[in-house]
Amino acid sequence: MLEFAMSLRMGSAPCVRVLKCLIPATVVPQEAVVRAVVWLGVGKIPISTQVLFIKWVLTIFDMIDTKDQLRAIYGFIFSYVTEENLVLRVFRVRKLLELQSKLGRQPFLLHLLSLYKVFCPELVTLSIPSRMRSGFRNHISPWKSALIAVQKRNGSQIASSMGLAFTTMDKTSSRKRKHCHLEFPALRPVVNKEAPTDQSSGRKMVPLVQLHSFAELLENMHRIELPAQMGSLLGSSLALQYLDCVQDESALLRLNFWLGYTLHEEFLFCGDGGATQNSEEALQFLNKLLSAHHFLQEGFSSSEAFLYKFLNVWDGSLLRPQILGLLSNIPVVPSSRELLSEPLMQLFFTSSLFFKVSFSFKGMSIASLLHVCLTHCSALCPRNMTLSGFKDSVMELVRFVGRLASVGLQIEGCHSLFLSFVLDFYETVCDTFLKYGLPLVVMPPSGVFYPALLATDPISVDRLAYIMHRYKVNLTSAKAQEKQTKVKINAFHISRQTFHEFNHYVVVMVSCLWNSKMFQPGLDVQLGEELLLKSNVPQFWTSFDLIHHPAFMSYAVDFHQKCWPGKKDMDLSSIKHSKPWSWYLEYLFTQGYDGLKQFAQSNISRQLTAGDGQGDTQQR
Repeated sequence: MLEFAMSLRMGSAPCVRVLKCLIPATVVPQEAVVRAVVWLGVGKIPISTQVLFIKWVLTIFDMIDTKDQLRAIYGFIFSYVTEENLVLRVFRVRKLLELQSKLGRQPFLLHLLSLYKVFCPELVTLSIPSRMRSGFRNHISPWKSALIAVQKRNGSQIASSMGLAFTTMDKTSSRKRKHCHLEFPALRPVVNKEAPTDQSSGRKMVPLVQLHSFAELLENMHRIELPAQMGSLLGSSLALQYLDCVQDESALLRLNFWLGYTLHEEFLFCGDGGATQNSEEALQFLNKLLSAHHFLQEGFSSSEAFLYKFLNVWDGSLLRPQILGLLSNIPVVPSSRELLSEPLMQLFFTSSLFFKVSFSFKGMSIASLLHVCLTHCSALCPRNMTLSGFKDSVMELVRFVGRLASVGLQIEGCHSLFLSFVLDFYETVCDTFLKYGLPLVVMPPSGVFYPALLATDPISVDRLAYIMHRYKVNLTSAKAQEKQTKVKINAFHISRQTFHEFNHYVVVMVSCLWNSKMFQPGLDVQLGEELLLKSNVPQFWTSFDLIHHPAFMSYAVDFHQKCWPGKKDMDLSSIKHSKPWSWYLEYLFTQGYDGLKQFAQSNISRQLTAGDGQGDTQQR
């Protein structure tokens, strides 16, 4: 009957009637479904009939006896399901708005406009109520009700195993939506019968639910029968190990379809509040999804597509740790600027300090994303992206974070907590060549360098010195590798601009901290001479050396009291003499400021006397 309907021997109208009446009593033979799918390629079946057939297949999917041949054409079937990816066109929105103005606030028009408002809110300025009646009829529920009635009438054993697949909403229940979709299904076989046999090899298939150890999984790796519902794979460590080892494209395709539908339905398309009405279930669901991401060391394409859409409507507080955790598994691609950077930038500039820290630099979002990309670049780098393209994408990510950090430090008044996490990020960036093997060196922007150099806490200055030391080590190693490579076309080349930025920063640090030459011509920080004279600050050029710097002045006072305990008048300039200066540097280094010590050892040829006007750096 199924082949008769799909062949259109009696026209398209009988085909629709036959499909609606096909209610299986026990199981559906796989061969019938495969032969029906073949008729889709003929090109004579109307689109509405094709959609009806796909709905029928999805409804009775758990009743198909075997799926070994069906798995081979999953890509063909799912191409029909995912062919229309809600492509937004301006004329579609305008047409809906025109119909809405003519027909009034019809439920089906409001539902369509609410979907479009999620993807492009600037085109739909209409206020839409958060709670609406169902705008469209559910054509699958009558099928499910009929299937359950047939199963009960025949007393079949299959009905008990399909309670998860065929459930209808209790009409007497509360009007509020029950978020049963936010639970991972239990791992169970397709049907309660003997295990099928792979027709191509004659081997008996083993349901995944019957395996209890990794040794059993390895023994039956190539004859495993996947469960009835692919969402159950995310709740089983053995199932995740199977996905990681086999890389079954059909299984990943089915799993991504289920996961994408669940995320969109519960977080984007739910009109009654979505996950906000049951945050505990949503929290558990996303935590399990994050655990699966961490186990596989990569994310799913469906969760990536969901995040690109969800960020446009996210308020920055709902399930923040989980959403930021999902962000850390997004692969770095060249097109991520419009999809990822712009929505995150809007959230960043309109949020509190705690969100800025959590969102950009704390170990669960962009900083974690950079670390994961550098550690597992082969897994997160798309197959169609070259190493050069991946390097450019990482460079764009680092520069994007640099812009956020520069503006964020200005907005928050160079807050020490925010600056600390910014420096955490650049401690990862400065070692991209030696630690992660990526031929890339990106210097921090001046909006990050100078707030750290002029910070009021000594730890920030010390960490900046350590970062500049690691930049020196990475650049020196990369330059040596370039000289050793005879074929220059394959050599790792560093631009002159990178060396120029590094040399300039080192000269500024040495001139400021060691040589007492702040506000001198040639440095980025310059003030008018008249303004400096009006400030009445004596010897203003020494205001930010290691003696008078606000971060180190307490150490200078303590050192002065220990060296000259009998002096009543404190003269900090006496530390600038040759021997006291060397003692003072050693005193600072013994306080745990290893960054300053390493910076001095790698960039200063001799221990300069503060203010002697000489500086010899080794980075040139």
